[in-house]
Amino acid sequence: MSEEARLREEICLMAKSLYDRGLTAGSSGNISARLSDGRLLVTPTGSSFGRLDPARLSCFDRDGRLVGGDKPTKEMPLHAAFYETRPEKTGAVVHLHCCHSVALSLLPGIDVDNMLPPLTAYSIMKLGKVKLLPYYMPGDPAMGDAIRGLAGKRSAVMLAAHGPVVAAKDLEAAVYAIEELEETAKLAMLTRGASPSLLSATQIADIVRTYDVEWD
Repeated sequence: MSEEARLREEICLMAKSLYDRGLTAGSSGNISARLSDGRLLVTPTGSSFGRLDPARLSCFDRDGRLVGGDKPTKEMPLHAAFYETRPEKTGAVVHLHCCHSVALSLLPGIDVDNMLPPLTAYSIMKLGKVKLLPYYMPGDPAMGDAIRGLAGKRSAVMLAAHGPVVAAKDLEAAVYAIEELEETAKLAMLTRGASPSLLSATQIADIVRTYDVEWD
């Protein structure tokens, strides 16, 4: 099986897993992944993660031109911005409409520079700091501009009242990271107002140093 065929199958397999576990619903969410020759495979607009066809994934050449497949997600500016600003570290981008992440983004008192409280080591290890961005109309190219404004310093952001976006070295890593984001948001919602014990600054620093986490 060729690299492209394998990646097409992997996108559809991962997407169905996310859909089946309720991490995105209906026709929401989108995934992109980069081939070794620089082309991108992208989930089509209006498609359900539960019923993707590998042969119908949108395909872009390395110059950003659509060269095959169905019409792509309208969130392409969001994906493109991560590939442009983190070219050596981004092999895939996943965007979901996870319930707890979105709920957390709507609450007052959230730290916009790092929206996830340090409840466990794993969100720090897999995500670093998660930037909370303001609300944008779905498909608004300004979302891409907001990502570019971070100058490649964040691998994960949360679009307020919309959903999380994670970039990682490959599709598997991106999926695992966004799952961790949603689980940590769920923990934050469950413990909100209960004065949970958070990791200390020293404990966070140890995690950052040990696992070489981007943390600025």
